[in-house]
Order: sequence, then structure tokens, then C-alpha cells
Amino acid sequence: MRAYLDLLQKIMDEGYDKSDRTGVGTRNIFGYQFRFDLSQGFPLVTTKELHIKSIVHELIWFLKGDTHIDYLIRNGVNIWNDWPYDKYKKSDQFQGETMKEFLNKLIDNPDFSKKWGDLGPVYGKQWRNWTNSDGQSVDQIAQLLHSLKHNPNSRRHIVSAWNPLEIEQMALPPCHCLFQFYVVNNTLSCQLYQRSADAFLGVPFNIASYSLLVFILANILDYEVGEFVHTFGDVHLYQNHLDQVKTQLSRDPLPLPSLKIKRKLTQLSDIKFEDFEFIDYVYHPKLKAPVAV
Repeated sequence: MRAYLDLLQKIMDEGYDKSDRTGVGTRNIFGYQFRFDLSQGFPLVTTKELHIKSIVHELIWFLKGDTHIDYLIRNGVNIWNDWPYDKYKKSDQFQGETMKEFLNKLIDNPDFSKKWGDLGPVYGKQWRNWTNSDGQSVDQIAQLLHSLKHNPNSRRHIVSAWNPLEIEQMALPPCHCLFQFYVVNNTLSCQLYQRSADAFLGVPFNIASYSLLVFILANILDYEVGEFVHTFGDVHLYQNHLDQVKTQLSRDPLPLPSLKIKRKLTQLSDIKFEDFEFIDYVYHPKLKAPVAV
């Protein structure tokens, strides 16, 4: 994962310091790309520990078409908690609850959960139930699977999460907003376009998530894995992450793990966390940093 460290170093050395929506401030560059040959190992960042459970369960959550954080909470995944909690804190119903108390209320109180636990029409909704102004909907993932199987040479293997009609209803507009698959010589590759990328916290997850998606679809469709190509628009480091980045840059990358899918996958609806085993994932100690909401 030297490529990832090279990105961090480039932002540190050449990035522009800018204000941003969150008020934290960023150092950023615009336009960048790297490529990972998935046959040479699974691209998990090794210069800090990544939370495998969060990566896998979030992707399953997307593929389920879910937009409520209940599934994530119940599976020990907390990466989406800050947005609904922040919205609740700004409401006139906030009674001083801590994050933990807020999450407990989501689990225990169905009415409270219905009102405050849904993120709006974010990724899962757009992937599995894209809706236009006339109420017509399309399951983009089902269409993708069908086209990859029956028309592999197509240049239209595309899924978009950027639905302009519903952006304002989302807790967070999609950062990784469009991806395209490509088939050649019985290998399956994917390119992601990411309009906005938190290079320290988010990008390692994005790399792993879309690489995992390639492995899943390749398994279902009987393809070999090819490349994951990651293309960025605004890729940035938050100003309160710079010390952690310096620590990470002082560490040497370790060998990549491999991914084992324990059974033949036949459909997306029955995929489970237990289907995946990351073999020989070794890493440097965890590095924590605050999420900019």
C-alpha cells in the first residue's frame, strides 16, 4: 500500500489549505488516481489497523438497499452514527443525550428510531431503488449483474449514487458517487469516481469496500478479479488529522493480506459477514481521529 502513503505525502507537500463545509479546514489536491491489481493481494492499508467488520457490514448494508443505521449498530459498526446524532442534537427534541444514550433509544424506541435513525436516500437507496420524479424506480445493482453476465463487453456497466432530485434529502451527499465495471479475458475490474475524499479516515475504507465488491461480483459471475482503479476529485486531509498522518507516514507498509470467500455466492441477498476471511492481515497500531460532520 505504498500508493496510499504516496497520496498522503503528496497532499501534505503540495496541497492547498482551504476552508470547508464542516468548519474544520482541509489541505487538498484535485484530481488523482491509483490502481490496485487485486490478483496480487487485497488492498487493506497496513500502516494502521482497519476495522474489518465496519468495511464488510457497510457494503452488505449498501447492497441490501438499507438507509437506516439500525443494521450497522446491531453489528457493532459506528461509522455512520455521527450524522443522525448531529441532526438530533440540533433539533428542539434534544434532551442532552450522549451518543450512547442516543443509540440505545434508536434500538429500544421504534418511533424514535423511525424519525432519527434513517439517513435519507443515501447509497443503498440509490443503488437498489433509484427513483425519478415520476416515481419510477430502478435497481441499478440488479441491472449491473445482468449486464455483466449477459453483455460483458458493454461500456454501460455503471452505477451512480448521485441523484440530483434527492441530494437535499440525504444526511450526506454521496462522496463515492459513480462506479463502472469492465470485463476482459474473463477478469472483472472496477473504476470508482469519488468527488470528495477524506484521505485519512475515508479512503482506506473506500479502497477496501470497492475491492471487496469486485471480489463478490466476480465470485457470483465466475470471473477472475482484475483491477480496482480509484479516481478522485477533491481529495483532502482535515487539519485535525495532520499529526496522525505524519505518524502514519513514518511507518513502513507491511505485506498485503489475501481474501478468501468461504463459499460460492449465488445472490446478494444472502451474503453474510462470515462468508469472508482476510488471511494474514498484519498492521501497525490503530490511529484515531475525529470525524468531520
